[in-house]
Amino acid sequence: MNKKRERFEAEYDAFKLGFLIQQAREEKGLTQEQLAELAGTNKSYISKLERNLKDIRFSTLQRIINEGLGGHLEISIRLK
Repeated sequence: MNKKRERFEAEYDAFKLGFLIQQAREEKGLTQEQLAELAGTNKSYISKLERNLKDIRFSTLQRIINEGLGGHLEISIRLK
C-alpha cells in the first residue's frame, strides 16, 4: 500500500473514533463538560478528541468509555 493511502486510512480511523465518542455522548444526553467530569479529564480534551485533534492513550479511552459513558470498549484486529 502506498504512503498516501496508509495516511488516509490512519486519519480515517482516528476520525471514526472521535465521531463514535461524540455520537455516544450525545445519545447519553451529556455535554462535553459532563463527560469530561465523569471520565476525570477536561472539556478541552474531549473537544479535541471529538474533532480528531488529539492522540489518545488507551487507558484514557477506556476511562471515557467505561466511566464517562457507562459503556464497554470492544476492540478488534483485522489482518489484511
